[in-house]
Amino acid sequence: MDVGTRITVTSPDQMRDLGRRLAKLLRPGDLVLLTGELGAGKTTLTRGLGEGLGVRGGVTSPTFVIARVHPSLGDGPPLVHVDAYRLNGGLDEMEDLDLDVSLPDSVVAVEWGEGKVEGLAEDRLHVVIQRTVGSDMAVTDAMAADVDDVRDVVVTGVGPRWAGEDLASLAG
Repeated sequence: MDVGTRITVTSPDQMRDLGRRLAKLLRPGDLVLLTGELGAGKTTLTRGLGEGLGVRGGVTSPTFVIARVHPSLGDGPPLVHVDAYRLNGGLDEMEDLDLDVSLPDSVVAVEWGEGKVEGLAEDRLHVVIQRTVGSDMAVTDAMAADVDDVRDVVVTGVGPRWAGEDLASLAG
């Protein structure tokens, strides 16, 4: 059974805050798939994950290195941040990154992972980020100073791991 929640984010700072709140729910072995167009906020959310997990190093887009490991500064799990944008081979190509080895001890966040990494874990968290400009969602001036920053974020837990989690608490 899949469980999920929808959150409206009105600024990059709120996206980072969402990542920090999400980090509180994560534990070693969790796979997080991040889906959204270029500039949607996937890396900004992952930056918040890294802050919330207390990992070393600033989280930046791993576009050119494909995967970056951020070790924990405390007793929490490391964060493995993957950008699968340039990977076209699906899970076969992802296996070259040895993510299956990292996954049990780490939190693995994969940008552009939809349709490529679902086979890594039965349980995963899928985060879909969409710009609201041009969508059916009504945005009022009171919601955001800059309508271009407003995002509709849907967080869905897939598998038994997420069945008991209160994802609605992410709304802050």
